[in-house]
Formats: sequence, structure tokens, C-alpha cells
Amino acid sequence: MLHKDLSPGYISIQRQILIKQQQIRIGPLCRTMDLSEAIAHTVEGMGYEFVELERLPGSMLRVTIDTEQEGGISVNDCEAVSNQLTALFAAEDVDYKRLEVTSPGVERPLKKAKDWIRFAGSLAHVELFAPMFAEGFPEAGRRKLDGRILSVSGEPGSEQIQFEFTGEKPFRTPSQAFRGRLEARKGGRSHEQAAPITVEFPLSEVEHAHLIAELDFKGGRK
Repeated sequence: MLHKDLSPGYISIQRQILIKQQQIRIGPLCRTMDLSEAIAHTVEGMGYEFVELERLPGSMLRVTIDTEQEGGISVNDCEAVSNQLTALFAAEDVDYKRLEVTSPGVERPLKKAKDWIRFAGSLAHVELFAPMFAEGFPEAGRRKLDGRILSVSGEPGSEQIQFEFTGEKPFRTPSQAFRGRLEARKGGRSHEQAAPITVEFPLSEVEHAHLIAELDFKGGRK
């Protein structure tokens, strides 16, 4: 349930403003689509997954791509996509100074419903447009959630995310892991997790979300 002071109409207007801020004037081929859609069309036509477009200071564009193929995204993949997008931007007169094509990394953004479905069971950090309320949450609600993706339900365009809030924050460095294990042996309360709380929210109310890396410090991710 969303905060009553933030009406759906207000939130919708804010989303439209964010979308408009990301739009760029481009040429005839893309008059009916924004830059993200044009890039997605190109990237997916090459057999890759378009994850996101970021507008950074200095007129820099960062495009993140992914693949479900074994081995993930390589330097050659990034170079091939960069060359194709550079040609597209030149033909469509896109105003930018630098283009960077990259892979998602361990904290991969979650943008589309298929991302949430693909990574069900994984740890994720979620930020909502407005606080939600549930039994066990603070009186003011929570807008930021750390926990595990359970499942996705609903029709396209109205998907609901089932999520288990745990407050779980894995150790990010070997030194953190060492201190945590040491304090645990001493009976300390370091790295304590909240009791799991199952919640559900519309995908449309997610402002930002990304995976949380689970590192075992014995050779990579779990």
C-alpha cells in the first residue's frame, strides 16, 4: 500500500517528467521513439539484451547490454555494439560526446518483468516511488527494501512482484566477512538480519532496483 499523501496522479506525472528528461531529438528513423527505444531496437537486433541507458555528465551515454549465453558479455561484444550504435547516432544526428558500452556487472539493474522472472530467488535492492506499509514495517513505511525476489504475477503491463524483505546485506569485502565471523564466534550481533516479511508491490511502482552480489570469497559469487 502506497503513502496516501502521494496520489497515483502525482506519481504518474513525476514518471512522465523523468521520461521526458531522458528523451533526445533524433533523426527521421526514430521520430516516434525515444533514444532508449532506438538503442534497444539496435542492440536486440544484434542478438543481445538491452539493459539500460544512462545519461552522464559531459554528454556521455552509457549503454549496458547483457546475454544469457555462457560466458556473458565480452570485450568484443561491447566493441561490436559500440560500432553499431556510433553509426546509428551519426545517421540520426544524436547529440553526445562519448559512448560507453558495458556489461551489467554483479549488481545488475532490474528493469523489465523478464529480469525479475529470470532472477527469482536472488537477493535484490529495491527503491519504490513511495513508501509501502506492511506488518512489521516502521510506522512511516519503507521505500527501500533489501531481500529476495520470490515470483512475478499478473498480466503484461500490470505485473506484481512478490518479495521477501529480510534486510539482508551480504559481506562485500573479505575483511568484512572476517570481522563478521569473528564477532559471531564471540556471540556478537554483527550482520544481524530482520525477520523475513513477505510483501507484494506493482512493478510500475519500482523507481530503481538491482541485484545484490552474493560473494563467498572463495572464488566468486554464490
